[in-house]
Formats: sequence, structure tokens, C-alpha cells
Amino acid sequence: METLLSGFQGEIGSISSDIKILQEKSMDMGLRLKNRKVAESKLAKFVEDIIVPPRMIDIIVDGEVNEEYMRTLEILSKKLKYSDADLMVKTSKALKDVQPELERLRQKAVSKVFDFMVQKLYALRKPKTNIQILQQSVLLKYKYILSFLKEHGKEVYLEVRAAYTDTMNKVLSAQFRAYIQALEKLQLDIATSNDLIGVETRSTGLFLRGREPLKNRSAVFALGERINILKEIDEPPLIPHIAEASSKKYPYEVLFRSLHKLLMDTTSSEYLFCDDFFGEQTMFYDIFAGTGGPFSVIDEHFGTFLLNSFDAIGLMLMIRIIHQHQLVMSRRRIPCLDSYLDKVNIALWPRFKMVFDLHLNSLRNANIRTLWEDDVHPHYVIRRYAEFTASLIHLNVEYGDGQLELNLERLRMTVDDLLVKLAQMFAKQKQQTVFLINNYDMIISVLKEAGPDGGKIQQHFEELLKNNTSIFVEELLLEHFSDLIKFVKTRGSEDPSIGTERPITIAEVEPIVKDFASRWKAAIELMHNDVITSFSNFLCGMDILRAALTQLLLYYTRLSDCIKRINSGSTLNKDLVSISSIMYEIRKYSRTF
Repeated sequence: METLLSGFQGEIGSISSDIKILQEKSMDMGLRLKNRKVAESKLAKFVEDIIVPPRMIDIIVDGEVNEEYMRTLEILSKKLKYSDADLMVKTSKALKDVQPELERLRQKAVSKVFDFMVQKLYALRKPKTNIQILQQSVLLKYKYILSFLKEHGKEVYLEVRAAYTDTMNKVLSAQFRAYIQALEKLQLDIATSNDLIGVETRSTGLFLRGREPLKNRSAVFALGERINILKEIDEPPLIPHIAEASSKKYPYEVLFRSLHKLLMDTTSSEYLFCDDFFGEQTMFYDIFAGTGGPFSVIDEHFGTFLLNSFDAIGLMLMIRIIHQHQLVMSRRRIPCLDSYLDKVNIALWPRFKMVFDLHLNSLRNANIRTLWEDDVHPHYVIRRYAEFTASLIHLNVEYGDGQLELNLERLRMTVDDLLVKLAQMFAKQKQQTVFLINNYDMIISVLKEAGPDGGKIQQHFEELLKNNTSIFVEELLLEHFSDLIKFVKTRGSEDPSIGTERPITIAEVEPIVKDFASRWKAAIELMHNDVITSFSNFLCGMDILRAALTQLLLYYTRLSDCIKRINSGSTLNKDLVSISSIMYEIRKYSRTF
């Protein structure tokens, strides 16, 4: 048994040794299998990445450029990039076999997509093509072609880019040129170099203005409905043939807004398309700012217009339109027009200043003798000034432009001088005062229409109106009650009870009292008629009449007080007009007017 067991023990030992050997062999085989699997996957990937399937060759060489073609281009792009990326792949013999084929495919693909893209770009040149629809619905579908060319055909990509830039430059320039020509036919000429505030109407004559309708003259100085253009900033551009069919003409600022609205919409679309399709924002500037591009077409037209523009209100409206357009582009977050809009704004301001100075100098150099008319009513030159100033104040309400305010102040000082010189042409002092009051009142009325806040200029004229009204009231009363006023002013303040050199006597006062009693009502009626005929503004006239009657009441009250202080003054009571009677008469005029 011992021998048998010893034999078993020996056999088990040898079996254990065999199992160990088998385990080691199994592990070695597993490792080799794993390595072979890794090698196989790497080799399979290598073969897959480097091999050129016949189907791919067919599509690249003979296929139409469509979505499948672009998917195949992506595969080709990966193979071309793979062969360049890994050093081991570069040195492999397999690549040497395949590389010439890949290169031929690359060349064929580049050539084919170049021809395809050029053909698509030529479609943009066809007349009446809606470029934006073509860009969005056709070109953007082939966006990958541009990425492929950037990576595998840089020179050809640059050719496509140049072809697109050149095409769009010419097409958009032609479109803007045609639009500008159509707009020019709709232009309503408003002002010539003779349409200045201080130019005498008769000297220009109707014949010098040719066939231009006279109704446009008011638009030179008055803003009127032209302000509405600032509420139409986001309206679509004018369609010239529809406007032409209705035989309607427009002030230049309407055409200016339309042209720049079209420019904003076109540039926004083009800027975003270039960024999306080519991945390049700078292309936009090559298209628009390049030689003969849309910017230069608009500049040429606008430069010619500016040289011949004498419409200060139109120029200020355009300055405001440009400001609004800058806000629109800022809201869109598209910076492509920043420098262009700044340039237009910089061109508008000097021209506005030049035309403004022409108006200013026309007042400074005005010939007083030819301007003067023997009429105390508001002068047409002063009305022009009032409307012109009101228009510019209205256009400055939301902007608070200090430079414009300074210029308006210069203009106001010139008008002050002119008004005084015109007033001095009247022989009588009273007529001079009436003339000034009528003009100041008219200026204030026009300025109030422009807005509730007339500012410093309105306050200045209100002060002048107040001063001249006081002067007129005195002149009017002196005309009818000179004895009463002289007495009250010289003797009325003296106290008869104090021993003065020459005490006031009944004999001195009686003629004044009797004279007043006999004709005060008739005198008031005459004053009323005088005021009615003198003042253009009925309400202003009635205010002045009330002021005169109130002042008369004060003078008469002082006379009555003085009589009360005279010894035996009560003997004049029968001739004294009661204060209540005068007040009743004043109220009667206040009620009626």
C-alpha cells in the first residue's frame, strides 16, 4: 500500500508540473491573440483609412455635385488628412501605392467643385435674380465645398473667393446705381442758392425759379410734415416704379432714407452670408468698399447732391436719419457700416453749417431799404426766421446738440439787429413799437408750435415783447390822456397838506377832470379801434388793450386820491368818474374780446 501510494504521489507531482506548463502556454497564446487583435484592428483601420473604394472614385470623378458628393468629399478629406498626420503612415509602402491615386482624386475633386461653384456664382449675375434667396436656398447648401477647398485647394479657394467678391461687387454696384437713377427722377427740389431767409422776395422773382411750383417755398423754412420721415425709419425702401406711376415727388431726405435703408438691409444680409459661407467677415469690405463698389457708387451720387444742396432743414433731417440708422445697426449687432455712416455724418455737418451761414449772412447783409415795407404787420423775412428756428429747435429736442444751439443763438442776435433797423424806418415812434410787438408776438407763436419748451430763444423774445408792450401802452395813453398822465407823474405824488412851493389847486385839476369826464368812453373806443387795426394777432391786441385800460385806471385812481387831499376837492366830485364805472367799461371789453 505504501509503495502504491508513493507511486500515486509521484504521478500527481508530474501532472501538477504539466498543468503549470499548460497554464503558461495558455497565457502566452492569449497574449498573442490579444496582440494580433490589436494589430488587426489597427491594420483594419489603416486599410480602411488608406484604401480608395471604387464607389468613391466613381462619385468623385463622374458624380453630380450634390449631398452625396459632399459626403464623399468629407471621406476624401479625412483620407488626405490621415496620410499627412502620422509619420508611420507617411513612411508605409501601402501609402506609396495609394498616394498618387489620392492626389489625382484631390485634383479632380478640386477642379470639379471649382467649376461647379463658378457656375453657381455666375447665376448671381443674371438680371432680376433675387440674390438673397439664391444665397440662402442654394449656395449655403454647398458650404462644405468651401471648407474642403480651404484645406485641400487653397489657391482654388482664393480664386472662388475672388470670383464671388468680383461678382457681388459688380452686381450690387449695378443694383445701387439703377436704384439711385430711379430715385433721382422722384426728387422734389426744395431750395436753391437764392432761397435764404434774408433774400428779398421781389428780387428773386418768379422767373428765376423756372417751372418749380411756388408751394415748395414754404418747405425751405418750415419743417411741417417733413418731420414724419423720422417716424418712418424702419419702413421698407421706396419702390421707384410704383412711386413714379403715381407722379409723386419727394424731398431728398425721403430718398436718402430709402437708399440707406436698402443699404443697411443689403449689407446686413451680405455680411452675415460672408461670415457663414466663407467664414470671413473681411470679404464684406472687399465687396462693398472695393473699386467701383456700392459705397463708391453711393458716395459719387451723394457727393454731387451735397454740392448742390441749399436745404438746411433737409440736411439736418438727414443728420438725424443717419443717427437713427446707426442705432438700428447697433441693435442688429452688425458693425459693417460703422465707418461708412460716420463718414456720411461727417460730410453732412459742414454742408449744413455752410448753408446755415448763408442764411445768417443773408440777414446780416440784407438791404434794409428794399426789405422795408410801410406795414406794421409781421415781416415775411421775420416769419421765415421764426419758422426756420422753430424747425431746427424741433429737430434738436431729443439730441440737445450744443453746436446747433450756438448757431441758433448767432442767428437770433442777427435778427434782433435787423428788426430794430427795419423798425427805425417808420417815421413815428408808435409805429416802430407796433411793428416790433407784431413781429415778436409772431415769433413766439411759431416757436410755441415747435414744442412747449421754446428755451432761451423764446424767453428772449418774450422779454422783448413785454418791454415793448409797456412802451406801447404808455404811448397809447399819452396820445389820449396826456394831461392826466403828465399831472399824475409830476404832481400826483405831492401831498397838498405839506407846504410845497406851489400847492395843487382846484383850478389846476378841474380842467383835467372835466376833460376826462367828457371823453373817456370815446377815447377808450378810439384806443380799441387803434389796437384792432395795429395788431395782427387779435389775442395779443386784446391783452395790450386790457393792459392799457388797467394802466389808465391806475392813473385815474392816483388822480382821484390826489383830489381827495386838496382843500375843497369835494366840489369836483360831481365831475369825477367813479372807479367802478371805469372798471365796468374794462370788464365790458374783457367780456367782448
